[in-house]
Amino acid sequence: MRRLAWMLLLVLTPALVGQEPGDSGQGPPANGPEAQQIRRQIRQRWNEHIRSTLGLSDDQAKKLQETEERFEGQRQPIRTRQREINQQLNAELASGTPNQDRVKQLINERQDNQLKLQQFNRDEAREMQGYLTPVQHARYQEERRRFQERVAQVLRQRREERREMQRTGPRPRNPAGPHKRPRP
Repeated sequence: MRRLAWMLLLVLTPALVGQEPGDSGQGPPANGPEAQQIRRQIRQRWNEHIRSTLGLSDDQAKKLQETEERFEGQRQPIRTRQREINQQLNAELASGTPNQDRVKQLINERQDNQLKLQQFNRDEAREMQGYLTPVQHARYQEERRRFQERVAQVLRQRREERREMQRTGPRPRNPAGPHKRPRP
């Protein structure tokens, strides 16, 4: 039960912290000091989880953390650009008469960004293979895949909730807090 609660916290927090400004219209800016502090806490919990799950030595844990941070720093601007491209593409497609050349340009740029992200992932995996055992590396990739699936699921759920809220209006706030359910 404790592991499930930890995993839910691990999964929900980055989805909320990583939201773009204007996603919900509430809360601190996505890059404000509070969001940065939460991101640090999430990274620390992730590192502790991976270290214990994979049985990493101090040296392995340090190298893994450095690798993750370096490659994430390289991926982040590409992801940001990917979101911008998707927004521009959606706007172009929603217009009455989409510009064929602009759509083609955006699709090509999106595909180029996807290739860059895939290359970063391959480079990161290759580097990790230098200090993780094959079993540790496979378990790491599985934990990361699960984490990404859960984040994607939470984001899909949040988008659906926003759409529903736009159709029906905001729900009354729970006086017990945003994440607590009233007791029967």
